[in-house]
Amino acid sequence: MSHDTTAASAPATRAPAHDEHHPPSGRLPLPALLALATAVFVTSLTETLPAGVLPAMSAGLGVGEAATGQTVTVYALGTALTAIPLAARTAAWRRKRLLLTSVAGFAAANTVTAASSSYALTLGARFLAGVAAGVAWALLAGYARRLAPAHLQGRAVAVAMTGIPLALSLGVPAGTFLGEAVGWRTAFTAMTVIAAGLLGWIVLAVPDLPGEPRGARAPAVRTLRVPGVLPVLAVTFALVLAHTVLYTYVAAYLGHIGLGGSTGLVLLVFGAASLAGIWVTGRHIDRRLRPLTLAGTLLVAAAAAALAVPAGSTALVLLAAALWGLGWGGAPTLLQTAVADAGGDAADTAQTMLVSLWNAAMAAGGLAGGLLLDLLGAGALPWSVLLLLVPVVAVVAGARAHGFPVRRRAA
Repeated sequence: MSHDTTAASAPATRAPAHDEHHPPSGRLPLPALLALATAVFVTSLTETLPAGVLPAMSAGLGVGEAATGQTVTVYALGTALTAIPLAARTAAWRRKRLLLTSVAGFAAANTVTAASSSYALTLGARFLAGVAAGVAWALLAGYARRLAPAHLQGRAVAVAMTGIPLALSLGVPAGTFLGEAVGWRTAFTAMTVIAAGLLGWIVLAVPDLPGEPRGARAPAVRTLRVPGVLPVLAVTFALVLAHTVLYTYVAAYLGHIGLGGSTGLVLLVFGAASLAGIWVTGRHIDRRLRPLTLAGTLLVAAAAAALAVPAGSTALVLLAAALWGLGWGGAPTLLQTAVADAGGDAADTAQTMLVSLWNAAMAAGGLAGGLLLDLLGAGALPWSVLLLLVPVVAVVAGARAHGFPVRRRAA
């Protein structure tokens, strides 16, 4: 976000002057940043895992695939509804305590999901997992920046955000294969085991940092008036909505075109291409945030156009998955950096708003995709992506002065 959530250049968020941790100049604290990347991995994979095991999970819970897709929707809803109020309530908490609390929440929620045979209980567990994600996503990017030297803060965020494409390239396909081999419940149990191990890693490797002084966070209404924040948030909502409509129901779409047995492979190609996308973003975001955002959107559009052709060709679908991943991989880093740059002194609030809106879009995407699946069939999904990407290109192209400026100001 999350998701997720959810850069290689330092966003404009100001690190609090009262930090007690002073990183060595010229070096990234990799053990700590990799622990944060694993936390990003856990949040991202917990959110998207149902997409990889949708048919089996649907059968196990005794409901249709569209209904099972709502397990993604309620997760995202949990984040969207709680990220802003919980970030405000926990702003003064020490960062390590807050991170440990959120990861423990994931372990508990995934344990319940793995054991539950009740659709209602599963939805409740997924909602609570989304609440934990809201807490995590509101602090992860800022935590990564504060752990790094000033000139490497953006790269630190890029390292932490690698958890997203890793979840997509390795986690979801692995979960899909695991679900097919020994059952979807085992995939969620594996998530609990990872989260439990991560708790120990955080205790040992991640330095603690203080929270914010009470009253230091900018109000949301004032943040929305900052030039550039609103365009970035609008792009975030439309782009994430477009992605989620198709990604949540990709197994159903592949079944529709006769390639249902290739879901794991398609997700693997998508995720590997996402890794390439975040690598390109990390190398060039300092100078090319605007063209990277436009290029990423157009690549996703090209993928949707290829999938809209009812050819049923495995090669064409894999090409589309590669284009989709390449375009999507850098999106979380690009949008988080853009909103932090635009927000300036209100960047922390702007980041939290982006997390909420990102997950509101995921919730809406899960719901809209399910409706499309039921009413028009899986063939309508890629066409809806193309339609939603039109305003994304228009807003990014138009926000030349603020939001996605032609010249990105120095952090």
